[in-house]
Amino acid sequence: MKRLEGKTAVVTGGGSGIGLATAKRFIEEGAFVYIFGRRQGALDAALAQLGPNARAVSGSVSDLADLDRLFETVKAERGHLDILFANAGTGELVPLSEITPEHYEQTFSTNVKGTLFTVQKALPLMSAGATIILTGSSTGVMGTPSFSVYSATKAAIRNFARSWALDLRGTGIRVNVLSPGPTRTELAVEVVGEAGMDEMGAGTPLGRLGDPAETAAAAAFLASGDSSFMTGSEVFVDGGIAQI
Repeated sequence: MKRLEGKTAVVTGGGSGIGLATAKRFIEEGAFVYIFGRRQGALDAALAQLGPNARAVSGSVSDLADLDRLFETVKAERGHLDILFANAGTGELVPLSEITPEHYEQTFSTNVKGTLFTVQKALPLMSAGATIILTGSSTGVMGTPSFSVYSATKAAIRNFARSWALDLRGTGIRVNVLSPGPTRTELAVEVVGEAGMDEMGAGTPLGRLGDPAETAAAAAFLASGDSSFMTGSEVFVDGGIAQI
């Protein structure tokens, strides 16, 4: 039997990058997956790749009404939720001297507020055996020039998992963080540029960038019973960049 056979999953930020790769891996492992994102075109293209065991809902994690609509759809169509991959996020290179209130608000609204209320609104559909995966980042434990606001949001995500593991004690619901390092995604290339990505990849102990499918493989592990004695943990898929 496949590891996620019969499971229902939600992947936010599922239209591209790590979210799309993870949705694909979850389906290969037997799950039915809802992908959630802001760009309808990206969602349509993702569905064409994912096939009949996927459904797309458009919206923003920073809009609580959109989140309500997402989970109302899951409840009406599936009745429950087994796996939540709270993956949607945004970031931009901005040095300290140029940070604006607008940059701060946008980044924290998506990465922190969005993650918080995605999880909170999913919980009524989850029961013992369900699992929550939060997308962190290697930057959450590193100093990174011009990336302080994004990095701070990912440090917050790490503490969410630690604190929520205690809040969820006795429910049988697990919560862990999956933290990628330099990974070739559309968003990363847009933010850093091709040359910057190549430089970051060369700076890892493995000497290369990660592929979204490699992060998706770790997400499948955290989503499955193979990680049944893990909660409040952080799993790095970062080529070693934050480890040494």
